[in-house]
Amino acid sequence: MSRFFSSKYSALEPYVPGEQPSCMSEYVKLNTNESPFPPSKKAMDYALNNTRALNLYSDPDSVELSKAIADTYNVKRNMVLATNGSDEILNFAFMAFTDSSNPALFADITYGFYPVFASLNGSRTEIIPLREDFTIAVDDYIDRKGTVFIANPNAPTGIALPVSEIERLVASNPDRVVVIDEAYVDFGGESAVGLVKKYDNILICQTFSKSRSFAGGRLGYGIGSEALISDLNTVKYSTNPYNINSMTSSMGIGILRDASYTEANCRTIMENREYTVKALEKMGFRVLPSSANFIFVSSDKIEGGEYYRKLKEKRILVRHFQKPRISSWCRVSIGRRDQMEAFLKATEEILKESV
Repeated sequence: MSRFFSSKYSALEPYVPGEQPSCMSEYVKLNTNESPFPPSKKAMDYALNNTRALNLYSDPDSVELSKAIADTYNVKRNMVLATNGSDEILNFAFMAFTDSSNPALFADITYGFYPVFASLNGSRTEIIPLREDFTIAVDDYIDRKGTVFIANPNAPTGIALPVSEIERLVASNPDRVVVIDEAYVDFGGESAVGLVKKYDNILICQTFSKSRSFAGGRLGYGIGSEALISDLNTVKYSTNPYNINSMTSSMGIGILRDASYTEANCRTIMENREYTVKALEKMGFRVLPSSANFIFVSSDKIEGGEYYRKLKEKRILVRHFQKPRISSWCRVSIGRRDQMEAFLKATEEILKESV
């Protein structure tokens, strides 16, 4: 770092994104949980025909997009905040609802951006270990002070909590905020969006990046009580009022108008996930139960880092994490059937080579 870098960020450890090769066609890319399917033609056509003039600023309130999101979930428009990816709504939540006296509570194995956001915003943290089976124990959070952040389904494990457990957590302490990050909920999880009408202390975060095939568009949103969304808008308008560009906003509306395309893609991903899990289990792999568009796998026959490196040599990209507790595991995104067959074929070859 330069000598000009502020000391307040001297200890900041930035988030490390998954590899993005310059030549994508050289790899079967199963490392960043993107959709293998492009956005629908209907969505593309809508964006082409309905994007406002680009010489003008985008709508700072994203009125039409927010209304489309609100209509999708049957909530009021002012209970929605559209953001530049779900990472932005998560960062806003850390800014608005955590600080040095009100800590952020989250699991030891979860989305890697949570500790980064906490550090960036000078927030205290309390890290709560997952159980031995990698599940979240809601009881571990109930009697603690602070804002709770739970990815549901969790990442990188893929394991989901039922809404009944989330409601139990939210109801246990109405004087704190519970943030539920539902980036992967459309692949077999159960959304807690319905709870926002019953409780004023829950914020749901979702994204267009995964199930809606729009990772490159950077579009996410939060749904919560009018008061919570007002707080988050205060943060937004103090940082980046024009956070959603006009083209992205139009694409978001178009995507929501073609929900059947998204639903069909999700069904295909879930079918491919089941196919891949069965094949891996036959090879002796342990695979955690997943409600996401990825699986978390390990094998006694090969160490996680070596498995990742051997796959990369065969032009297959998966994600390996260095944390000691999960260093023997790899996260594998679920793609098209041909991509999963290529992954499985490479895995078979690696196991034979390792004997």
